[in-house]
Amino acid sequence: MQNNILYKQMFKEIQNSHYILLVTHKNPDPDTISSALSLSNFLFESKVKHKVFNISNELPRKLDFLCRYDKISSSLPKYYDLIIYLDCANEHRVGISFDTTKRSICIDHHQSNNNFADINIVDASKGSTAELLYNFYEQNGLKISKNNGECLYTGIYDDSLAFSTSRTNKKTFQVVSSLLDSKIDVSNIAQKLQKRDSLAKFRMIPKIMQSLELYSEGKVATVYVEEKWIKETGVALYECDDVVDMVLSIGIVEIVAYFRIIDNRVRVSLRSKNDIDVSSISAKFNGGGHKNSAGFVVNTTDLRKSREIVVLSILDYIEG
Repeated sequence: MQNNILYKQMFKEIQNSHYILLVTHKNPDPDTISSALSLSNFLFESKVKHKVFNISNELPRKLDFLCRYDKISSSLPKYYDLIIYLDCANEHRVGISFDTTKRSICIDHHQSNNNFADINIVDASKGSTAELLYNFYEQNGLKISKNNGECLYTGIYDDSLAFSTSRTNKKTFQVVSSLLDSKIDVSNIAQKLQKRDSLAKFRMIPKIMQSLELYSEGKVATVYVEEKWIKETGVALYECDDVVDMVLSIGIVEIVAYFRIIDNRVRVSLRSKNDIDVSSISAKFNGGGHKNSAGFVVNTTDLRKSREIVVLSILDYIEG
């Protein structure tokens, strides 16, 4: 009920704004990009001036079929009076600081969200920010166009790992059923997301899998990326993220830790099965995320040292 009121407030803020900045998080995944493009399509169709911002010059190429993908910019406009954060658990996830005097809204589904904006629409029970954003349109009686619907569906589909995560429920499929009314082509979207991998990715995955190490009778697994492998294969680092779920699909593995160097720090992604709460492990390193999916950074470029520290923390969690 509280969020329903906030959706109304959000729409009022949009109506009262002259130029809106839609902000996505650094190292962007499909949920943050798809959610921002959903709002971008809505604002464009409503003739509202805005810009979609991401600090990176390297965006997930598999999303290039989404309408207005080519409008995403790494430069800031000279003027904006409202910031809307999409899928950002805290202000640091953006990679840049904004003028705190500007009005701000955050739409997010991470349980680690720290309610940093003026209006915070946060629901950790949702499988994706895109599903949460759908409720904004529904609560305000706003029509969802085909372009908008494709963005929402993409975010929901990808962040739920094709509707396989524990937060996928009856409401999720009700949202998807409603999106079908906007004439989206779910088969085409799946093809675009799943069957356009680069050759470089398939040259890289075996290298990463060679780094696989198991602990605690195989319950814990680690994999990592050496920077030299990126140069050897020419792969975009984000293309390798699928390796986490590949390792988690091993029957005996219950937790996976994936290490790579981003912005001169080791970025760690954690994934788990069943009731193992990796967000509690991530929190020890000032990170965040969800019960079965979390992440954090270690302030070093030493992959070996990072793995030792993180593995000890994981083993302490599962064996303590």
